Amino acid sequence: MASQVASKLDEVLAEGRPALVGYLPLGFPTLEKSVEAITTLIDNGVDIVEIGIPYTDPVMDGPVIQAAAQTALDNGTRPKDVFHIIQQIKQTHPATPILVMTYYNPVLRYGVDKFAEELAQAGGAGLITADLVPEQAGEWIAAADKYGLDKVFLVAPSTPPERLKLVSEAARGFVYAASTMGVTGVRAEVGNAAEKLVYQTRKAGAKHVCVGLGVSNAEQAKEVGKYADGVIVGSAFVKPLLNESQPWEQRLKTLSEIVKQIAAGVANSRGTLAKPH
Repeated sequence: MASQVASKLDEVLAEGRPALVGYLPLGFPTLEKSVEAITTLIDNGVDIVEIGIPYTDPVMDGPVIQAAAQTALDNGTRPKDVFHIIQQIKQTHPATPILVMTYYNPVLRYGVDKFAEELAQAGGAGLITADLVPEQAGEWIAAADKYGLDKVFLVAPSTPPERLKLVSEAARGFVYAASTMGVTGVRAEVGNAAEKLVYQTRKAGAKHVCVGLGVSNAEQAKEVGKYADGVIVGSAFVKPLLNESQPWEQRLKTLSEIVKQIAAGVANSRGTLAKPH
């Protein structure tokens, strides 16, 4: 079974641009409204969706995503809800790959094989496991391979070459290159460590490398898109939805405008450069 995510990346790269990967948390502010928000991402230029499972101890999440996740938890959102949400979105947007981004503990508690089976049945593409390294991922790798799911692992600027090779061999879909050390969030600049990391990860054997953490506007997206196969945006998409002084429809409208701006930056990132290998 072909990788949903790799196939989409190949398709988009063949057009001469990187992919725009958009993150939103499951169940924020409610399950129904999170479907509307995710659909807004896709309708305005996001190629691949990441749905984050809210977690009680989000050590890698910045304040924006933490605030949204806490609201979702307070409203009773549970990991199993992600399967129903994916099914709903795939009914109207069957061509958009949907990855689940999660800490590993909720998957362990649910049952790794059971989680993988239900994710595949719902039409999900795979998992981004933020806190799981390949050496400790044997059960998840076996389940993902069994059900044809993508396995996205993270690398950072501090990751040594031998680990880059290990992660590149274990990953399926893409390798997630964290542009900086630290938590998620909107930043003034992405930093030049990301480009070097992408180069080194490709050199280590990764076919596709996408960059996240800190990409928050069209200019940054354009810069990252020059060298990455995909540009991952999270906090910048979550932030307008947190503005409770505005009605929900207005928040969605603001989100759609931000997505369009960043999608335009991504689309223009390659300019007259040759199409990527």
